[in-house]
Amino acid sequence: MDYGMIGKIEKARRYAEEPQRITFNALNVEFRGDNNTYETSLNGHGWNCTCPGFRSHKICPHVMALEKVMRPMLKRAPLPYAPGQNVVSDVEKAKRYADERDRIQIKAFDVTFHGNNNDHHFGHDESRWHCDCDFFRSRAVCSHTMAMERILGPMLPAKTPVTG
Repeated sequence: MDYGMIGKIEKARRYAEEPQRITFNALNVEFRGDNNTYETSLNGHGWNCTCPGFRSHKICPHVMALEKVMRPMLKRAPLPYAPGQNVVSDVEKAKRYADERDRIQIKAFDVTFHGNNNDHHFGHDESRWHCDCDFFRSRAVCSHTMAMERILGPMLPAKTPVTG
């Protein structure tokens, strides 16, 4: 029996219940809206979306939905509504999108995990996980990556291989 792995699985379960420990540094998703599919992203400069609403108002239902879904892990204020934005329609659409997570396909992300002893950086890039912790380096899986699989669930690509 692999007691080290059993401990990491239990730790991952606890970590998944504490998403506020996670801070997104970067996020790139494919967002299937009602009319088209858009690329929505977050980086150090803020949000971006390829949809017409974001180009016009610098906010859109796709970003608003991600702000709702990822709220405890963003550590930034939600974008403000914009003059000329159809706020009622966009808020309703964002709420529906947030509830329909199968619309969101995460392509890549990079996060910082605030642990009890150290911060760790880890993420995913369409086909593989990465983490700077020692356990991941030796096992190609760790409590951080397992916790994110629990948190993000169906928004991640279908069963991606975990590699070092």
